[in-house]
Formats: sequence, C-alpha cells, structure tokens
Amino acid sequence: MNDSRRGVAFGVSAYLCWGFFPLYWPLLEPAGALEVLAHRFVWSMVFVLVAITAMGRWAQFRAIARDRRLMLILTAASVTIALNWGGFIYGVTNGHVIETSLGYFINPLVTVLLGVFVLKETLRPVQWTAIAVGGSAVVVLTIDYGRLPWIALMVAFSFATYGFLKKKADLGAFEGLGMETAILFPVALTFLVVLQLRGSLTFGHDGPANMALLVGTGIVTAIPLLLFGAAATRLSLTTIGLLQYLGPIIQFIVGLTIFGEDMTAARWAGFMLVWLALVVFTADAIVHRRRLLRRTAEAAAI
Repeated sequence: MNDSRRGVAFGVSAYLCWGFFPLYWPLLEPAGALEVLAHRFVWSMVFVLVAITAMGRWAQFRAIARDRRLMLILTAASVTIALNWGGFIYGVTNGHVIETSLGYFINPLVTVLLGVFVLKETLRPVQWTAIAVGGSAVVVLTIDYGRLPWIALMVAFSFATYGFLKKKADLGAFEGLGMETAILFPVALTFLVVLQLRGSLTFGHDGPANMALLVGTGIVTAIPLLLFGAAATRLSLTTIGLLQYLGPIIQFIVGLTIFGEDMTAARWAGFMLVWLALVVFTADAIVHRRRLLRRTAEAAAI
C-alpha cells in the first residue's frame, strides 16, 4: 500500500510538472520556438549525460549505440519527440495553450488508432464509438477555428508515435532519452552556432536570468520523466491511464484562466465531445481489464 501511495505521489508530481509546463516556456522570450527547442535538446543531453555518469550506466549506453535496430527506432523516436516538443513550445508561446492541451486529450484515441493501422489490432465497438465521437470533435473545432487544429493534431500524433517507438525500444528512461537527444544534439548545436554567427542568438545576449532559464530546459525536461519512471514501476496501467489526463486538464485551466485564451461556444462543444469520448474510452478500458482479471482468476481456480 505504501509503495502504491508513493507511486501515485510520483505520478501526480510528474503530471503536475507537465500540466504547468506552459508557464515556463514564455519566460524564455525573446528566444524563438526553434532556438528554445534546440536548447532543450542540448541541455537535456548535458543533464542526462551527467546522470548516466553518476549512475555508472555508460556500458548500457554504448551497447545501445552498437545495436542497429535500436538506433533506427531511436532515430525515429528522436524526430517524433522533436516534432512534439516543437509543436508544444510553438503552441504555448503563441497563444494556443488550450489547443495544445487538446492534443494531449486526444492522444489516447490516436494511440488506439495506431494500434489498429500499425499493429492490426481489433477494436471493440465501444472503442470505435469513442473514436467516432473524438473525430466529430475535431470536425467541430476545425469549423470553429477556420482551420484544422494542426497544433493539437501534431502534438497528439507525434506523442502517440513516440510512445509506440519507446515501447518497441524498451529502454530505461535515461538511456533512451540520452540516445534520443544525442542523435539530434549535433543538429541542435549547429543551429545555435548558426544563430550566433548571424547575430540572432538570444543565449548570452539577454542577461543571466535568460541564460539560466534556457539551461534549465534540460532539467525541466528530465525531472518529470524521472518522476514518471518511478510511478510506472509502482502503479497499474489503469492508474497510469487515469493520471495521464491530469496534465492536459491543468494545461486547459492554465490557458483559460492565466493566459485568458478565448473559448467560443463551439470550442466548448468540441472539447466536451472530446471529454465524452475519453469517458467512454476509459470506462470501457477499466471494465475490459476487470473482466480479463476475473476470467484469469476463474481459470486459475479450475
């Protein structure tokens, strides 16, 4: 019970960090979204390398580098997490915090669709119903925005793909993140050097507070991952699945109350459809899991 409570505490802490993320990135102005993204890769790499050294896990890190299959998977994961981070940073620094939260709300539905089209999984009728309701929400929001909610879709599809690739790689949090950041580290560092040569780099030219905040992107990236890793080893998938909604709920509230973003009647309708889809989807997942556990227990008793 104590271990489970610690798991919940770690999980809640991780999603609280992710939920309040939108408050951090605007502090990095006047750095643009691409410069912030590059710094996030560079300083995450530094933080993770220090951690790997402290934990003495260089042997595992080198073993990953020698595995061609793993490196292909991690290269794809590196690109998809760059798209996710980039979409998120652009959204929260350009007045689209609520739309960004939408991406994480619909992420579970996109993950299920990946299972259908990539893994050829079969969905239950209730799951198809949830996806249909979620799809209708996207249509409603597209009409209201006058465009596809591309930030939300980019965040959702990139994160769902990243999760799929991480599951395929099956690595520890630090080793996986370390190699993912290492793959795009040269690109990110080169980009920052080019900005410096062009005289448009913010880092080092806007005061020590801005420098410290840009360096801090590595820390704020790694800490929630550490907390989540600690939670994942102590909690059931059902509990983790329920906790994952905490992040976008907080992001939605932050966008609505702190950033004062506009919510028209149509947007409220679209979000309510998304929330309805998630209620249906989550309830079905819980019922299905309990049914499987009951059948397993009955089979073991025979």
